[in-house]
Amino acid sequence: MKRKRGDIMGSGPPAEVVVETQPLWLRKRVEWFMDLRFGLFIHWGPYCQWDCCESWPLVPADAWARPDSAKCWVERGKDLARFSRDYWALNRTFNPARFDPDAWAETAERAGMRYITFTTKHHDGFCMFDTATTDYRITHPDCPFHSSPRANIAREVFEAFRRKGMAISCYFSKSDWHSPYYWSPDAPPADRNPNYDTLKDPERWSCFVAFAHRQVEELMTGYGHIDLLWLDGGQVRPPMQDIQMARLAAMARTHQPGLIMVDRTVGGAYENVITPEQSIPGKPLDVAWESCLTLGDHWKFVPDDRYKSAHEVVHVLIETAAKGGNLLLGVGPDPEGRIPPRAETTLREIGHWLGSCGEAIYGSRPVSPYLSGPGIRFTRKGEYTYAFVLRPPGGEGIPPRVHLAGCQAKPGSRVELLNTSVPVAWQAGENGLVVEVPRGCAAADPALVYKFESWQTS
Repeated sequence: MKRKRGDIMGSGPPAEVVVETQPLWLRKRVEWFMDLRFGLFIHWGPYCQWDCCESWPLVPADAWARPDSAKCWVERGKDLARFSRDYWALNRTFNPARFDPDAWAETAERAGMRYITFTTKHHDGFCMFDTATTDYRITHPDCPFHSSPRANIAREVFEAFRRKGMAISCYFSKSDWHSPYYWSPDAPPADRNPNYDTLKDPERWSCFVAFAHRQVEELMTGYGHIDLLWLDGGQVRPPMQDIQMARLAAMARTHQPGLIMVDRTVGGAYENVITPEQSIPGKPLDVAWESCLTLGDHWKFVPDDRYKSAHEVVHVLIETAAKGGNLLLGVGPDPEGRIPPRAETTLREIGHWLGSCGEAIYGSRPVSPYLSGPGIRFTRKGEYTYAFVLRPPGGEGIPPRVHLAGCQAKPGSRVELLNTSVPVAWQAGENGLVVEVPRGCAAADPALVYKFESWQTS
């Protein structure tokens, strides 16, 4: 993943995704995944020890990843060679003695999350799992954490979240800047691509393909049931970086029947779910998607990061659900292995709202109209439709009556306010429905949710 800033309301999908030719079993699996709606994205590795972006500062062309404000970059005199040397050695000091995956899973459960996406290997090539392919791994003696009974971190994380009944999404970077088969030691790297012509040196590239396939097979065979294989590194694609996706997918699905593939930003048959980063599509899409957003400003842990409020995240979650997408929320554990306390507090507040209003999010689908002005959104589930009335930020209240334009309930039907689990008064209005807002109702809630027993579009 790459850190991005800016407006979270983005454009449509970045690549064409093949849906029509998906087999029935895969379409059903993707529908099941879209029912989950809310997941936790964990970026974690030796890079969490530094105040810098994960992986990207190693790329000479990506100067954006080495801002002057990053202490580790300034301390090295803005010398890329020195920075890279010290970055590659971070595995020798990575010792997260307070790593407790059960505590992570408990936090996610309380937040109302239904799945975990964990970075088993980011672009820098450090493996957070036990692999026979490289010494650059969490279980190698070079890493002080190798002696811990929880050293095989990916396995520990997947098992802890699985015990909570959550789905498992296995993040794996196709690119690997530590591998000599990707960045050859014979020449300096220039950008995020291989530093040699793969078509002129097919033997070296073939070694890399075998290397990547073997790592994926290790993850697909030694880590329990995996629901999604979430492949990052979209520049790894034909013709220059043909990683033989058809063969890789067939192998992975042999070991993990029902596996959903996420070959992000590539399109085609193996991008079963698209993954807008730090943005939300402007309208509902006709393909499955999840928006990947950070709780703070960064994917990884950064001291004194600026975290979004629960109020803001709930509004984002409503926006994604109303448009038919999932929200994958990124949180970076600290070097000790703990989720930052401020992040935990925000996640707990999100979970409190979902405790009463989650039925309007989980398993929901878009309905026309999916919005009614700037502060009202809709979802549907079966015979029910849900109207979200977003509470404005800054403490501004909601008026005593709300007009839900573009919809109408049948005479005599029941309208329930999920926040309080009680029916509310309503009446037909001009081009829509008018609902009552009980005095003092859920004053701290980021949104009120009205459930309609029956529904008609006007």
